[in-house]
Amino acid sequence: MRFASLGSGSRGNSLVVDAGDTRLLLDCGFSARSVLVRLARLSLLPEEITGILVTHEHSDHIAGVSRFAGRFGIPVYMTRGTHAAMSPTADMPAECRLIDAHASFSVGGLEVTPFPVPHDAREAVQFVVSDGLCRLGVLTDCGTITPHVTTMLQGCHALVLECNHDPDLLAASDYPDMLKQRIAGDFGHLGNAQAASLLRRIDTAALRHVVAAHLSQQNNRPDLARKALAQALDCEEDWIGVASQEDGIGWRGI
Repeated sequence: MRFASLGSGSRGNSLVVDAGDTRLLLDCGFSARSVLVRLARLSLLPEEITGILVTHEHSDHIAGVSRFAGRFGIPVYMTRGTHAAMSPTADMPAECRLIDAHASFSVGGLEVTPFPVPHDAREAVQFVVSDGLCRLGVLTDCGTITPHVTTMLQGCHALVLECNHDPDLLAASDYPDMLKQRIAGDFGHLGNAQAASLLRRIDTAALRHVVAAHLSQQNNRPDLARKALAQALDCEEDWIGVASQEDGIGWRGI
């Protein structure tokens, strides 16, 4: 199993997981045209995508879902809450499969386990994806590390973790106070220190990759995210990957 990021940040998010004949997109927050370009950088064709998993209805995660899925006949998986939140404002994918936020399901050779997270969306989830041997945990767009989140990410072989902001940079930014409060609130986004605290709470013995994701261009820096996560893991800072907005991050084999 391997994974890569097509891009991550406030202007779009998408991750791809590849295992044999199964290739899943986790979110599709770029235009269909941009997704094609980003897939090509990873030597993937759109016809090779088996399914799209949607975490929640915010535009930086669903902007290209309907058009891309419709054009290439790709099934889309989302919670009932996300479906209800999308329905009034978006053309829904032709093949939309509703999932239970607490129940695992299979797509091809991959087992997908969603889990609910606190975020200001209708029924937001994140995912653990496994090929039966290795587990990839993905956690972005989450305001608080709950006990359930901690349990779900125990013992993963790879983690993609939100490091949205540095508290000091956020406090000093020119964002309106209400937006600052929303970002740092219990239903907003994880900062570097929160992501680091999660790593200290879970079993990381099997961990082979950690990627910081969803970094704010104004309120964070890659070096700050790397430093926070490396300190939590007692590892070299350059061992920590960072998914950028434009380039994402290349293939990581698990």
